Amino acid sequence: MALTVQSSPASHDYRHLVQDDRIHGSLYTDPAVFADEMQRIFTDGWAFVGHESEVPEVGDWVSRRLGTEPVLMVRNRDGAISVVANRCAHRGTTLCPQNDGNNRNFRCAYHGWTYDLDGTLLGVPGPKGFHKDTADLGLDRPGQVDDYRGFVFANRSGTAGSLSDHLGAGGTDLIDRTSNMSPTGRVRLSAGWIGQRIDSNWKMWPESDHDGYHLNFTHASMARAVPDTYYDEIVMTGEEASESATRAYDGGHLELDFRRSYTAELAWLGTTREKVADYCDALEGSYGPEKAKTIMWDGPPHALVFPNLFLAEMNIARIEPVAPGVTVHRHTPLLVEGTDESVNRRLVLQSEAAMGPASFFLTDDAVIAERMHRAFEGAAVGDDGWVDLSRGLEREQSADGQRWSDITDETTNRGFWHHYREVMASVVGDRHNGV
Repeated sequence: MALTVQSSPASHDYRHLVQDDRIHGSLYTDPAVFADEMQRIFTDGWAFVGHESEVPEVGDWVSRRLGTEPVLMVRNRDGAISVVANRCAHRGTTLCPQNDGNNRNFRCAYHGWTYDLDGTLLGVPGPKGFHKDTADLGLDRPGQVDDYRGFVFANRSGTAGSLSDHLGAGGTDLIDRTSNMSPTGRVRLSAGWIGQRIDSNWKMWPESDHDGYHLNFTHASMARAVPDTYYDEIVMTGEEASESATRAYDGGHLELDFRRSYTAELAWLGTTREKVADYCDALEGSYGPEKAKTIMWDGPPHALVFPNLFLAEMNIARIEPVAPGVTVHRHTPLLVEGTDESVNRRLVLQSEAAMGPASFFLTDDAVIAERMHRAFEGAAVGDDGWVDLSRGLEREQSADGQRWSDITDETTNRGFWHHYREVMASVVGDRHNGV
């Protein structure tokens, strides 16, 4: 049974709350704003669900959320991937309480209703007691499910237009650059996810993950603990010396672009060609010497695909809204195919150091986000409680569907919020007409 959701007009003046150079703090804390977001962004729009490598075999499934809606991403009998509600169509019982598994079908523990992998109702005990056509009682399904290079997205309402339109040139390029880190062009998300619950609003994570201004301060302890890393080259040099840039693409996609700051190939991997020779040879064999050289120098993107997919260099992260003041940030290493597994072992260790529970980056950002959220808990719409986002506005440049400026400028934050404003302030029909 396809899920159909009707949109209602926005209940707030988002064009006032999100201005060109500032936003109001109530956008983080107001429960009505959060409810609007779950409708307009995570129901009426496309959101990242998972990667095809997570469900390689028929019957494999993983549990996910589309906004606050629990769903299952599952490999069907025909090899295609479905997304279905993790909730029995009868009385709403959770079908799969675990994080992942493999099933021939889904059977509700409450009354025994059984569903095929694609959500079709297969049978109910005591069918004579039902006067309805059970063919209409399958699991709710998003109106649209599509993927790009194995990254699976879903749109619950079915009214979002095509995934290609959602990604645009910016989102497509970011996923291409991520996938091309593998010699085969195929990546794996098979090392397991680590989730951290943070008492902050979900929008603070696209902001923080793509804020180049805070790096010298929030993460200064990393530079002291692990000196002489590429991190020093790209963020600790100050705006006068750094070659890195901050970019905002059409559609709300964002990037901290470090490519011009690397002083050696594989600097992003923290190693040299001699130590990962098999990987480098495989890249050259697949892409040719020139493109492989570009990949080895540029490395992976540090980017957001709006609204919830963080391409965190050689990690992938999902941003999960739970409540106005609760977010779960989940991450997993980005593993590559077509080369010696020692490269993937290195990537797992780097992931633990950068984003694990005792990491340098994510724990620092979590503390700041929680402090920031607490500071805005009493904010009400009015003259107080505004957040300034003006840094670098006057030196920002734009062309070909993107804007960019110095790594320390707030171009990415403005890009996120300006797209947010258009999504939240327009009705569904307007968005489809390009408003």
